[in-house]
Amino acid sequence: MAAIVTGLIPILRTAVDATTTYKGRTVWFGFLCIRLVTLFVAEMPWFKLDSDFSCNITKDSLCTRSCFNQHFDKPVVMAWNYIFVLLILSVLLMELFTAHLHSVYQKKSCREKNGVELESLGELKSSSDPGNSTAGVMFLDMHASRNAVLFYLFSVMLRIFVEFWFVYVLLYWNLPKLNNSVFICKSSVQGCPDQECLVRSMAEKCMSIYALVSISVLVIISSCGFCVYFIAHYLCNCGFKGLQCENSWISK
Repeated sequence: MAAIVTGLIPILRTAVDATTTYKGRTVWFGFLCIRLVTLFVAEMPWFKLDSDFSCNITKDSLCTRSCFNQHFDKPVVMAWNYIFVLLILSVLLMELFTAHLHSVYQKKSCREKNGVELESLGELKSSSDPGNSTAGVMFLDMHASRNAVLFYLFSVMLRIFVEFWFVYVLLYWNLPKLNNSVFICKSSVQGCPDQECLVRSMAEKCMSIYALVSISVLVIISSCGFCVYFIAHYLCNCGFKGLQCENSWISK
């Protein structure tokens, strides 16, 4: 539990202490925290997978390990942790983008004392503007910049890709290994007989996989919803601006 609290602190601090924010930022950091907690709990039945694997004929470690390697030939915990790191990177991409915009905004604001729109990158709005309640925080307006929307969609699509990969690993690498109640081992090691083996705590291991899949499905649905929202909102905003330009030209 101490390890998971230590892991949550920097994520929560990054989510709260920000100079630049955007829509959905709190949601993504919230999903990272939920994933970290779920991952910690789900890994508990898998920590001693090799010791949970026992055979009926021999207690020899060499024969048992040979049988274990035949059936569990794909990574479990290491694959889960690696994919979690990729999810963190997909969120940090957007953090780097907003940090870059904030740096550009600060440099331009030193030259011009008025509000500035970042060319081809997006528009930063100060929280001192009416309607914003958080002092000292810049808000990235992704409804007016195509590049900002495209970069945001890229980070979200990368997150969706990683989540689909994670679901594939869970359902096609790990779960099929637990469908067999008994593991029949035809040993290729000299001196090791054919034997039948079992894995303890099968129900807990299956439940941990289902829990991780449910979180991944939730993230995929939310990510798709954000993609549809930002695309529709950007297109509507462009259409509204085009209509305004047309009306102004007609009035002339």
